[in-house]
Amino acid sequence: MFHREGKSIILFSTIIFLCVFFYSQYNIENELIQRGIQIVIAVFLFLILQFFRNPKRNTPLSLDSIISPCDGKVVVVEEVYENEFFEEQMTQVSIFMSPINVHVTRYPVSGSVLYSKYHPGKYLVAWHPKSSTLNERTTVAIKTPKFGRIGYRQIAGALARRIVNYAIKGDKVAQGTDAGFIKFGSRIDLLLPTSAVINVKIGQRVVGGETVIATSL
Repeated sequence: MFHREGKSIILFSTIIFLCVFFYSQYNIENELIQRGIQIVIAVFLFLILQFFRNPKRNTPLSLDSIISPCDGKVVVVEEVYENEFFEEQMTQVSIFMSPINVHVTRYPVSGSVLYSKYHPGKYLVAWHPKSSTLNERTTVAIKTPKFGRIGYRQIAGALARRIVNYAIKGDKVAQGTDAGFIKFGSRIDLLLPTSAVINVKIGQRVVGGETVIATSL
């Protein structure tokens, strides 16, 4: 299954693949060059397909847990002061996504969207400490029955040039469902109450829609 954000790119890439494949097949006599071209474009198409894949996940639905919004590696677990919306100390858990990770963003909790805003910005590498505040990004806040207010940021990386955010203020959202997409290398910051019990550590690999990031006391 592929994400809807990749449909046009996949279609265009497939057409290019077929055109180049059949052109090389019937117009290039040197078999070595012919096979080389076909292998290169096949690898290119494969990379496009794997990037936009959208595997089904078995989300452990629970009001007492916050699940990972994406696949990737935990690169930050620290307490920060959030001054865009929450204006209070929060625990930040940052997850870095490499180009080979699934780039679907999933809602980490169920609840009501309180805030959703896009910010244009720079394209620093996603693991840069200032990428959370300087890069192109979206900030979303959700009110939950158990944790109160929690947030997440989709952050563009050095390669990313488009963030897709489906969260709209006032929406009722369900844990583990599709919240958007970030095209190419990127990062997501979770902003959690300091009372939440963090279940992950720096360097840990997490799976979007499945790995429990934090639980309530």
